[in-house]
Amino acid sequence: MSIDDGLAVATITASLDGFVAGPNQSLENPLGEGAERLHAWMFDDPDSSQSIIDTILGVAAVVQGRNMFGPIRGEWPDASWRGWWGEDPPYHAPVFVLTHYAREPEVMEGGTTFHFVTGGIEEAFARAREAAGPTGHISIAGGASTVRQALNAGLLDRLVLSIAPITLGAGERLFDGVQLGGAGGIALKPVDVLATPLATHVTYEVVR
Repeated sequence: MSIDDGLAVATITASLDGFVAGPNQSLENPLGEGAERLHAWMFDDPDSSQSIIDTILGVAAVVQGRNMFGPIRGEWPDASWRGWWGEDPPYHAPVFVLTHYAREPEVMEGGTTFHFVTGGIEEAFARAREAAGPTGHISIAGGASTVRQALNAGLLDRLVLSIAPITLGAGERLFDGVQLGGAGGIALKPVDVLATPLATHVTYEVVR
């Protein structure tokens, strides 16, 4: 799959028992307890999954949920929290963060600017498409709630589901609240599979 084709793509990792985040998410455990093991494929064996990593990073614009931006809930107490990634986040593109609370944009190093969108997934996606242009690749970066919203709103073209060979037992599932299959449901048509020691990456076309 070309990443310069105007598609909106979500790339997310799930455990064998279907969880994309573990229980008890916190500042110390932003993905939930035990869930850092989900992403071992990115850090312990990146060469075998380089095409997936390129899909994640080769973006023209990003949409993500507030919980992915940081651990703060409710009103922003100030602007001191600027994301998990330091002053040079990996996106190097405009990022549109879903939130209920307005905040001025955060301009970071390397071309990343965080824009805080209070109008919901469709407004965030429209702004991302404007920023990306007609051929730029948009990443729906997560977390699970943001990907679900994009699926249910009919905004997603591809879903790259990376399945890690671990179980979490509890946490947040990706497809809760998404109607898959049947009349009026969403069909996921597999179009590519990449098997590696630490994850199996399945690319699905999202068919409505």
